[in-house]
Parts: sequence; C-alpha cells; structure tokens
Amino acid sequence: MAEEGAASLSLPGPLLITGAGGFVGRHVLAALARLSPGTRVLTPATDITDRDAVRALFAAERPAACLHLAAIAAIGVARGDPALAWSVNLHGTLAIAEAIRDLAPACRLIFVSSSDLYGASFRCGEALDEQALPAPLNTYAATKAAADLALGAMAAEGLSVLRLRPFNHTGPGQSEHFVVPAFARQIALAEAGRGPAIIRVGALAPERDFLDVRDVARAYLAAVAQAESLASGTVLNIASGVPRRIGDVLSALLARAAVPIQVEEDVARLRPADIPRAVGDARQARECLGWAPAIPWDVTLGDVLDDWRLRVRGDVLF
Repeated sequence: MAEEGAASLSLPGPLLITGAGGFVGRHVLAALARLSPGTRVLTPATDITDRDAVRALFAAERPAACLHLAAIAAIGVARGDPALAWSVNLHGTLAIAEAIRDLAPACRLIFVSSSDLYGASFRCGEALDEQALPAPLNTYAATKAAADLALGAMAAEGLSVLRLRPFNHTGPGQSEHFVVPAFARQIALAEAGRGPAIIRVGALAPERDFLDVRDVARAYLAAVAQAESLASGTVLNIASGVPRRIGDVLSALLARAAVPIQVEEDVARLRPADIPRAVGDARQARECLGWAPAIPWDVTLGDVLDDWRLRVRGDVLF
C-alpha cells in the first residue's frame, strides 16, 4: 500500500467526525494518527437522522470542529431508496448544522458535499470551478446539492461552515458500488477462479476526475486546520484536474490481471443521465489549503486491485 508524505497538522480539538467508520472515514482516521496524533477525536455512532440524539451529542461534547462525512454516498443506493438518501444527506446534515448553531456555536462545520451536484453543468466540457451552477442529475446529487445550498444560506445567517466538493475518489476499502473497485473485484474473482473470466461493464467512454482517497483524507484534514482562516460559507473543489477515460481505467487494471479476461457490456450498469466528461478546477484548494494530490494514479489502481485480491482470499484489510 502507498504511503503519502505530508507535514504534520495542528488541528483544533476536540474534533468530531461523523461517518468515521465508512470508507473515507477510516482513511481520515489513519491520516489523523499520522499527521496529528495528539488531536482528541470523537467518533460517535449517533444516528444523524435522530435530531434529539444529535442535539444531545453536541450539547454534551461541544467540539471545536465537526468533519461531517456521514452520507448515503452511492448513486445506485440513493436511487433505490430516495427517502433514506434525503433523510440522511439533507435532513441529517441540517440536524447537525442546527445543533451546532444552537448548542455549540464555536464549532466549525466542515461539510463534505459532492462534485456530483454540478451535474448538467459538466456538459460544457470544461474543468469546473466553484462558480459553476449546481444542476444535479440524480437523487444522490440532488440531496447533496440541497444540503450544500442550505448550509450556504445558514452561513449567511451566522453558521460557521466550510463546504468541500470532492470529485471521484477511490482506494483500498471502497465497496463495489463504485466503478474502480467494481472492476477490481471482478478481476480478483476471476484470478481466484471464483468467477467467470469476463468483466461486465457500463459505459466506457465517459471521462472522470479521479483522486486517491488518501489524498482526499489529507485535503479534509487540511480544511479542518485552515477552516478558521476562511470565510464562512466558502466552497472548495477537491479535484485532480485530470480527466481519465473509464475505458482506460479498465485497461490499466486488466493489464495487471494474472489471467486473460474478456469485457462485456452490461446494460444494468449504464446510467440514464451520464455525461461525457466531469473534471474539476481545484486551484482554490491549492491556494487556501496548500493541498495537492500526491499519490500516482498507477499506485492507486494497484492498491485497489491488491485490496480486492485480499478480500477475495478472505483476509480483512480494514
């Protein structure tokens, strides 16, 4: 697995992290242990859709900062259960924001939004900065856009909040609901003789802006460290600025496979509202946070595939 280098960070504490047990959360905790081991970290298991429980948590703990990661993050899951997606992604976020406003006003909220909210704005084909209009094209994106815009309004009314809009990110530990691990899982199963030597894919022509989750984790912690120096309501894209064709991602993974594997299109994996290219402009994050991606893409792909080889063999990586 890759080890990315970075300077230590001085973070406010206590730092409350929602969704710390999720894919990104585990990488954030690993980065915290390395970059700011003295920070007091709170990782409650509170259901963020339980407004009373959320208010009790913030009244008791009064954290200095809250990194809000908890979400229904897979587009397919949100599409299949929109009520749950709206409950968690919008109403859960509002419950946290209102608890901070009312009970812990000194707490800075760092909200992890999503680049998916730009949606149809990507059809211009250019790298989008933070001024691009939200135009969501799926349920997940709509829930994130609603929460993002609501927090922007609350910032104007006094809430201390920083909004981050990460682009696609992947790495060890990600579920097969996302494209890179979906490819890697099928390859690992084929290598182990536990699946056909066929990989079933959706559209391969679209281009996406991919990041390594460990670089994203560093960006989030840099945002926590710098939050007080940024105006409330600030929006920052977290992006590589490099468009990568999905078919090229697949080809790079297949080149690492230990057995020959055929490719077949699976109509069930085709998205109804796909866009040709989605790429971000993250110059503001570089300027405000001193952050830039550091992990080579080839390393990321190798780590994702090795992760799935371990899982297929029955080992537990996380």
